[in-house]
Amino acid sequence: MLKFISRNILTGLVTILPVVFTLYLLYWFAITAESMLGNMIRLVLPRNLYWPGMGLIAGLVVVFVVGLLMHAYLVQRLFAKGEQLLYRMPLIKSVYRAIRDFFDYFSPTKKKEFEQVVAVSIGDTGMQVIGFVTQADMQCLPKDFREEDSVLVYLPLSYMIGGYAVLMPRSAVRPLDMNMEEAMRFTLTAGVTGSTTPPSGGG
Repeated sequence: MLKFISRNILTGLVTILPVVFTLYLLYWFAITAESMLGNMIRLVLPRNLYWPGMGLIAGLVVVFVVGLLMHAYLVQRLFAKGEQLLYRMPLIKSVYRAIRDFFDYFSPTKKKEFEQVVAVSIGDTGMQVIGFVTQADMQCLPKDFREEDSVLVYLPLSYMIGGYAVLMPRSAVRPLDMNMEEAMRFTLTAGVTGSTTPPSGGG
């Protein structure tokens, strides 16, 4: 009986927490934008012209403009310089890098770097893991890290932030019929969510 209750509580948490976390992030963004930017707007606008929600709209505009500016090479270089400063700070660098890696999973620009979802064979054990080909052109790798007929594969860790970039022989990988979103969700949850790709074959 206790096991039954525990299992259902865990299932409920797994179901509810992603929704709650997503809604909380949206709520936090809305409240923060309205509070900070709303106060700034009230300083420059007459009181009777301000209406609730202007801070949130201003926050969305700021996020959009930042995303737009990040397409410019100069802005990218300046942002990279700023990140290098954060990476030199003992405590901040660990926290920032972990957060950056997590959000990079969902970045539209980063997704383009993953060329193919593949299954990677581990030795002669028959074991396979899901990975993402991040570099198929060996000329783009450091000179001492190039091998003929090999590809660079990223192996994400389940329920953790991070993973491993490994150089694999092409013979050790095979393409999978999964898109980036399906594969990342599948690996990050250790397969708990299952695959959304329908099985092939008729019946």
